[in-house]
Amino acid sequence: MRTYLSCILLAAPLLVHALEPIQLQQRKVPAPPWPAGDERGMANQLGSSTWQRCAWHMSQNGAQSYELSQVRSPTMPLSPFAGAYALKPKPTAGIPLTAHAFNSETMGEGMEYGQQGTQFDALGHFASFRKPWDGQPPFPAQDALYYGGFTQREVKPTADSPLARLGLDKVPPIVTTAVLLDARAYLGGGQPMKAGSTVTVNDIEEMLKLQGLARRGILPGDVLYVYTGWSEHWRDPDTDKIYYSRAPGLAYDAARYLAEKRIVAVGLDAPFIDAVPQGMLEGKGAPAEGTPPALPFSVHHHLLSQAGIHLVENAKLDELARDGVWTSCTMVLPLLEKGAAGSAVRPVAIGLPTRSAGK
Repeated sequence: MRTYLSCILLAAPLLVHALEPIQLQQRKVPAPPWPAGDERGMANQLGSSTWQRCAWHMSQNGAQSYELSQVRSPTMPLSPFAGAYALKPKPTAGIPLTAHAFNSETMGEGMEYGQQGTQFDALGHFASFRKPWDGQPPFPAQDALYYGGFTQREVKPTADSPLARLGLDKVPPIVTTAVLLDARAYLGGGQPMKAGSTVTVNDIEEMLKLQGLARRGILPGDVLYVYTGWSEHWRDPDTDKIYYSRAPGLAYDAARYLAEKRIVAVGLDAPFIDAVPQGMLEGKGAPAEGTPPALPFSVHHHLLSQAGIHLVENAKLDELARDGVWTSCTMVLPLLEKGAAGSAVRPVAIGLPTRSAGK
């Protein structure tokens, strides 16, 4: 696979190697440990240093903007963990005695808007237990522990309360530099990665080398995007029902590594961030190799509840990869829904292509 990616990169005519000047890469950002009671996690690093790195990419002649969100609709692939996406247009209406007409939509009952389509996870989306739940009712929600050691009572005081801590309203605007790694080329041989396959620490380091990013690496405060190619299974209307049934994802060792690198968020063009082999969701298959016991979604567990790193699921990364935009300025702006655990999101990237479109 490494040979394949090398050929892909060498065959594409390089325009420029779009890396920030060393002095910008070396600018200090805040470092943990964070103050007691922190609810921002790695987003504490965002500020003038990450904004100046971002601004450099936006200021380059020839920089282009890229949409990193899939188009949302009721017929897009839908998460099995969330309710139906029931968005219903209303008839065009007017205001008596005026020259106005307007259009709007309604949302169906039970619709989990923030957990469908291209979406963003708040830190309060995931919690963990000191020992596995045995599956017998009642569910011991009161024993859940969240990022920063917050308890269930502190985060979600009652069953129907919003998140009192760690919700979307605690997330700052994520404006920082991004790195894109092309795992479709490196691990998929130019095809989408296979369901259940993982991106490991070694894979990340090899892709950084092959894409000319070894010296820069992954900087504190970065967002990391990983293009797996799984988005080629995104269909609208979703007639084949493949996209959400299984997927590739990050390995557990990669999650720990990225926490050490102090990224702010990670986004994949896949539904789970964790790798999901075929049959796992139906209880007919085991989690991906290397997954710790009782933590089938160990990447969610580690990044959200341990490291304070946000997740972007179902990102659209094919155009960034096509143009070789390995580094960019990215803006990820979840809605400020008070106490919500997830948000529909429209991330964008602005960066300089390093090869001609379509190569």
